[in-house]
Amino acid sequence: MLEEVERWLSRRSWSVTDRPLERLVAAKRASGTSVSVVLPALDEEETVGEIVAEIRRELMEKTSLVDELVVIDSGSRDRTAEVAAAAGAKVVHRDEVLPRIAPVPGKGEVLWRSLLVTSGDVVAFVDADLKEFSADFVSGIVGPLLTDPDVDFVKAMYDRPLGGAAGQGGRVTELMARPLLNMHWPQLAGFVQPLGGEYAARRSLLERLPFPVGYGVELGLLVDALHTVGLDALAQVDVGVRKHRHQDGQALGRMAAAIYRTAQLRLARGHLVRPELTQFERGERGFEPRTYAIDTEERPPMTDISEYAHRRVA
Repeated sequence: MLEEVERWLSRRSWSVTDRPLERLVAAKRASGTSVSVVLPALDEEETVGEIVAEIRRELMEKTSLVDELVVIDSGSRDRTAEVAAAAGAKVVHRDEVLPRIAPVPGKGEVLWRSLLVTSGDVVAFVDADLKEFSADFVSGIVGPLLTDPDVDFVKAMYDRPLGGAAGQGGRVTELMARPLLNMHWPQLAGFVQPLGGEYAARRSLLERLPFPVGYGVELGLLVDALHTVGLDALAQVDVGVRKHRHQDGQALGRMAAAIYRTAQLRLARGHLVRPELTQFERGERGFEPRTYAIDTEERPPMTDISEYAHRRVA
């Protein structure tokens, strides 16, 4: 590990307990900083309500840490939108945001569009499939942004159990993302959960970054944030244990391909690999190939979007 990263680990890695909630609320009040929380959601009716209710109860009603809680529904076929609204979130459908640009499927697409329907100076993203959710996930990642003006981007770190085994989750992280980062962006080798879906950043940074539309969004934002503001403006906070729905092996393969594609675009924009992945499933006549397109599109920095500029002026 680079000496720079070792120093960064000692200066920019914290625990959620390092910043009590009362201190965060006082810092937020003193600075006048507003906080938005965004949950991207697709068919998450089983978990989204509990997450929304916890954030509202602990961080909006008991305290005033969060000003805005928005669920972006990216085309759910279940009752995700109804459950989220009943729990107290503002629910916006992906297709209602920036309708002149046709939406494409993908998590990054939803996160990018969320900048147009939120107003917080700090924006926190939280996945909607978390189980046994704690408000610490939100207070942990926004804490450094409220208390340290030199920090612009904060990732959550946590244990990720898989079944009954501790620390065995995050398979794409260990098999794809961590090797890529260590080899090509060694300054980012200190991040425990580089692909984690829980992170917060200043709007002033997010609006300057391109957003990969699919699974590559977390790696893309992390790498681009490093190049935009430097390692010392990045941080991570330990929030405990993350439990969520796990993907099957083939879905993980498609996720890994999208992440590799995102990294490859940043390494050599002029040399493009074939943006497809072929996998195999056993069918009536043996193993049958299934070929999937890999997300290649990226949305431009939000500052390039005229509607966003007009909204800010208004």
